[in-house]
Amino acid sequence: MTTVVFYDDARARSFEPFASIRPLAEMRAGTALVRERWAAILPPHEDTWFIAGDRLASFDEPGAARAATGVVPTGTIVVNARFVPAVPADRGRALQRSAASSLWRANGRLAAIRLRSAVDVAAFADGTLTLDELFAGTGSISDVEGWWHEEVWDFIRHLQDQLLSDITRLATTASVDTFEPPPPHAVVLGGHPVLIERAPGGDDGGAVVIEPHVVLDASAGPILIQRGTRVRAFTRIAGPCHIGRDVTVLGGDVTGCAIGDVTKVRGEISTSIIIGHSNKGHDGFVGHSYLGRWVNLGAGTITSNLKNTYGTVSLWTPSGVRDTGMPFLGTMFGDHVKTGIGLRLTTGTVLGAGANVYGAMPPKAVAPFSWGDAPPYAAYRADKFVETAARVMARRHVELGPRAREHLMAAHAARWSVERHR
Repeated sequence: MTTVVFYDDARARSFEPFASIRPLAEMRAGTALVRERWAAILPPHEDTWFIAGDRLASFDEPGAARAATGVVPTGTIVVNARFVPAVPADRGRALQRSAASSLWRANGRLAAIRLRSAVDVAAFADGTLTLDELFAGTGSISDVEGWWHEEVWDFIRHLQDQLLSDITRLATTASVDTFEPPPPHAVVLGGHPVLIERAPGGDDGGAVVIEPHVVLDASAGPILIQRGTRVRAFTRIAGPCHIGRDVTVLGGDVTGCAIGDVTKVRGEISTSIIIGHSNKGHDGFVGHSYLGRWVNLGAGTITSNLKNTYGTVSLWTPSGVRDTGMPFLGTMFGDHVKTGIGLRLTTGTVLGAGANVYGAMPPKAVAPFSWGDAPPYAAYRADKFVETAARVMARRHVELGPRAREHLMAAHAARWSVERHR
């Protein structure tokens, strides 16, 4: 079986507030994680690894890739994790092409290669090694469709196109037994597909439950709701939109979003991504934002996603504050972020992983593991943070194991400073 390694190059390692806490392969893009999207077009593989620098050496998550060590063997497929492939219209044909391929090309650039000789993981240490340098010569080429992510905000920039592509192709390729029609008591609008995932083997426990007085508006794009999800009355879901497995939608307006598994959402949320296992269980607008795992938004947390001047939004990055060129952009919430009730977040806010902020309105960039209601923030004590994280995860029946604890402690010790990176 083939081994696949996802490589976070130097550019990917600047995608804060996520890059210092999780590899890019474990980020959600459209309806799936980056790793899962590549699995649909690459040959079957048992071993999946990532290379993202020493700071993620102990990253550990159920089902996720793990940090590669030692030597990457000959024949390994090395993927640039900043490329997000489209779901193939014909997966069988895509897999057939991949089996004989040595190069995967996207928009004239190498997105993945098959190693001709072994390479020490140390060669990738600073992220400057390119796939072109690793593959000198020619080979059988697969051209793949998809999206390059040059900046962290590209996850939001490409979201609508990815959802439209993903769900439309799924509607045309999936088995007729995979989905069922919406219940007759739901109001369905528009002509795009509405896909309700059928519970496996007729298992009622895994069925989607859509209560009366739910509106599924497929006027602007398709909708995908996966098994185990419950949508309560007085919810409006507008496509293109993906609601993952075991999600609880408690009411409100969900438009153009990718909601990951085991998440709770309520209120108005628009053009946003949630990796999964997060909680927006109360009212409050969230727009054009990205929520990592284990995020909890306090009641009434509100993001702004449009400036009063209607100009483009600037965002803090490790290389300084930069113009995104996007008129709509909300907040980037790193993993394990917690917000207090009534928190207001201005356009283009970055909340580092593990931050616990409350009060009125924080600055546009808050360092990881900050604690308080106004700057200068205190540092969240590492032992207290890990204790809380374990408690939060246990509520979703996920254990914070020793390796994951080590990763969080290491992330805390290596936390970046907003001032140092300006």
